[in-house]
Amino acid sequence: MIYVDADACPVKAEAEVVATRLNTKMYLVCNGGLRPSRNPFVELVIVPDGPDVADMWIAERATRGDVVVTGDIPLAARAIENGARVIKHNGDALTRANIGTILATRDLMTDLRAADPFRQGSGRAFTKADRSRFLDGLDRAIRAAEKDLA
Repeated sequence: MIYVDADACPVKAEAEVVATRLNTKMYLVCNGGLRPSRNPFVELVIVPDGPDVADMWIAERATRGDVVVTGDIPLAARAIENGARVIKHNGDALTRANIGTILATRDLMTDLRAADPFRQGSGRAFTKADRSRFLDGLDRAIRAAEKDLA
C-alpha cells in the first residue's frame, strides 16, 4: 500500500499514476479540502483537524511492505521504525541509514529559526525534474517494499 501525507503534497497525481500502473492501493490522508478520486485504487481519508492527526493516522498503519510519501521528517522516522519504505516528494528515499542525520538537521534548523525569527527560508520551486525523480523513486520504493514481503 501507498500512504500519501496529502496536505500540501505536490505529487498526488503522480503517485496515483504509479499506484494504478502497479495495481497498488493508495491512501490520500489529509484534513480535508481534496476531492475524492474516482480511481478504484485511491481512497481519500479525511482526518479531524488537529496537529499531526494525518501523520498519526499514517504512522499507526504503515508497516513492512508499505510505502509512505511525505516531507514530514518525524512521520518518516516513525514509518521507517515500523518497517515501511519512505520517499520524499522530490524522490529522495528516507532510510534507517539517513533518518537520524535528517532528524538532527531538522531539529537544528528549528532551533536556528527560533533564535532568529527574521531568518528567511531558502525554499526553491518544485520542478519537472523533481516530479520525474519522484516517479522513479516511488517506483523503486514500491518494488523494494514488495521484496520486503517476499
